[in-house]
Amino acid sequence: MKPVVQLERTGCGIAAVAAIAGISYRQAQRTANRLGIFATDHRLWSETTYVRRLLRKYCLRTDSKEQPFHSWSSLPDLALLAIKWHREQGQACWHWVVFVRDSEGERVLDSKRSLKCHVRRDFGRMKPKWYLAVAKNC
Repeated sequence: MKPVVQLERTGCGIAAVAAIAGISYRQAQRTANRLGIFATDHRLWSETTYVRRLLRKYCLRTDSKEQPFHSWSSLPDLALLAIKWHREQGQACWHWVVFVRDSEGERVLDSKRSLKCHVRRDFGRMKPKWYLAVAKNC
């Protein structure tokens, strides 16, 4: 699985889905827009509904509930993580990243455009609040 860089300032959810689905940001963006999902909509980074709907479009499913983060070793092999969790004007907000565990080891795919390397292994620096396990549905 390869990282996908977000092309919009608030497009981390779209980029995370693109990485998991193995497609480009633009492809995921077009699909999202057809579903009425836009990176500029604050609900994309303050609710899980839109990311779940976009994942379903690519035959991917998530748990019905967010799971609290306890440790990196307790994560499933594929998960969306909520990092940089904070409140803005009383509303929860976060940055979506993808956690992957496979034959290449454990890593986080971070779509933030300004990063020099979008594959992260600096687990001590990231502070996930919760996660959504992701699995193939088709």
